[in-house]
Amino acid sequence: MDGRRGLLDLMLARMDGLRAVDKIDLLRRCRGEDDLAAYYLGDFDELRRGAEQDTMTADSLGISWLHYGEERYPPLLRELYDPPAVLFYRGRLPDPERTMAAVVGTRKPTGMAATQAYAFGKALGEAGIPVVSGLALGIDALAHRGNIEGGGATVAVLGSGLGNVYPASNRALARRILESGGVLLSEYPPMTPPYRWNFPARNRIIAGLGRTTVVVEAPEKSGALITAQFALDLGRDVWIAQAGLVSPRGAGTAALANDGGRVISGIGPILEDWGMAVDSMGGTAWQQK
Repeated sequence: MDGRRGLLDLMLARMDGLRAVDKIDLLRRCRGEDDLAAYYLGDFDELRRGAEQDTMTADSLGISWLHYGEERYPPLLRELYDPPAVLFYRGRLPDPERTMAAVVGTRKPTGMAATQAYAFGKALGEAGIPVVSGLALGIDALAHRGNIEGGGATVAVLGSGLGNVYPASNRALARRILESGGVLLSEYPPMTPPYRWNFPARNRIIAGLGRTTVVVEAPEKSGALITAQFALDLGRDVWIAQAGLVSPRGAGTAALANDGGRVISGIGPILEDWGMAVDSMGGTAWQQK
């Protein structure tokens, strides 16, 4: 990447007062720092110093980034109303030809939901399908772990910078994701703290990357329900895990089912919808029809 272009990207990522769609508009119009400065109301020198620090941090931690206009940008994210203008990543970017599934749910799952989240992740991995989730405690982490065990290149979307992995207790899991060929993604500069308002925005990226979303267990007002709504707004399928319907923490999951969501206890119905079938040996490897 051209160094000057890269610095503009990082400055753009730091412009907190702009919506993602406005940043993309600036990305198209700006040819240099003078253009960017004309739209920035704060201390432009401070903005530039922050971007220069981000460059050094990214280099030291192996963080790369790409902007909306690049060919490598994940194509499904372009279907969002407000896709990230700049996307930071550590690891291997998802194969744009490979279908992915989002698996989400509560940070405090019941035992049955925890078991089902791991099982979904593992079965999807065995089917060659990466799981997209948010690296949160509970359902997210279990789905990531299952996907790794099943051989999947799982995708974790963070609500903090990639140099500030949150929660800290999942940093070992983040390393496993990278070691197993997966990727960590964020739209936030490397050392951004996990501000609470980042997480609803993060959920649109999870929904955007997944061809379908599985909600395992979600109470009322759960972030998983925000992810499900983003998926529905995109015209994507949303599935509800059976465990979430029999759970005392599954009021949100039950509401999705009452609104017509399809309930599943395994990934078979998802793969059938995608035109996939179990192999001729009856094992857990799946192939395209």
